[in-house]
Amino acid sequence: MIKNNKIFDLKSLDYFILAPTKPPIYQQLFSPLFSEKGLEVTVKRLDLLHPDAQGNKFYKLHYNLKAAKDLGLRKVLTFGGAYSNHIHATSFVAAANGLESIGVIRGELIVPLNPTLKDAQNQGMLLHPMNRTDYRQKDSPLILEQLKGMFGDFYLIPEGGTNAMAIKGTKEILTDQDLNMDFVTTPIGTGGTFAGLLGSATAKQQVIGFSALKGDFIFSEIDDLLQKHEIIPKCTYNIQTAYHFGGYAKHKPTLIKFMQELKKEANLPLDPVYTGKMLFGLFDLIQKDYFPHGSKILVLHTGGLQGVRGFEQRLGIQL
Repeated sequence: MIKNNKIFDLKSLDYFILAPTKPPIYQQLFSPLFSEKGLEVTVKRLDLLHPDAQGNKFYKLHYNLKAAKDLGLRKVLTFGGAYSNHIHATSFVAAANGLESIGVIRGELIVPLNPTLKDAQNQGMLLHPMNRTDYRQKDSPLILEQLKGMFGDFYLIPEGGTNAMAIKGTKEILTDQDLNMDFVTTPIGTGGTFAGLLGSATAKQQVIGFSALKGDFIFSEIDDLLQKHEIIPKCTYNIQTAYHFGGYAKHKPTLIKFMQELKKEANLPLDPVYTGKMLFGLFDLIQKDYFPHGSKILVLHTGGLQGVRGFEQRLGIQL
């Protein structure tokens, strides 16, 4: 039985968000640079996949919610910063599926709440601030036991959503329609999307991840994810660490100008944390002849646009 775009299990009346029935939207980008280099660049608009679980968050959360239901748990708890896309998406999909949600927020809650946290609260998420010292130990048994003491039993989703269920979902991002692409690009945060792509890309493809975080630790983190989840990539892959613009959630005027121009010229909205940095890096690599002439490049738009409101509010910059 389908109701309000959600599917209900007739036996339990529990339901889950599903992939939309419409085919994914692909947007081809045009630029004199691409013509000069003989490249075809296409954006897979995962940001348009689902209104509440935008971009890669849909894939990360889908099987986690199903796992919570299978375990008989009616409450999910997760972690994130004050502008977290993951917190935002979790609050919406939990509410849509009749689950309670708890968001453990790094640092104090500043009132009035920013748009991200206000949305989450409006969806029924209980926001629980945690000081930064404890937050750094959030995965420790002691902290988790304290949280269980406060909130009772819950299904735990880690910060950013990356776990086995998330990677199971992100392996499904690439479909048969994408097999003719030579290169696949994605932003990297916690690494779950990148790991999933490495588990599904073909031997003829190269997956390029653009790290949003400063530092080379991302290489070991990806190696750990691949080992932990027993992923042996058939494809080649590359991690770019030169386009972080100062670190996570940081930016520079050159990035903002690039994003504004791309939105004006291609009607492609980006966020300054992930997708903006990826596209900036992609254009730079193209300029530097990273890609062979005739290559087809698939760019994954992983969402994150809800965070633009808070960014514009804080800095008075219109994206």
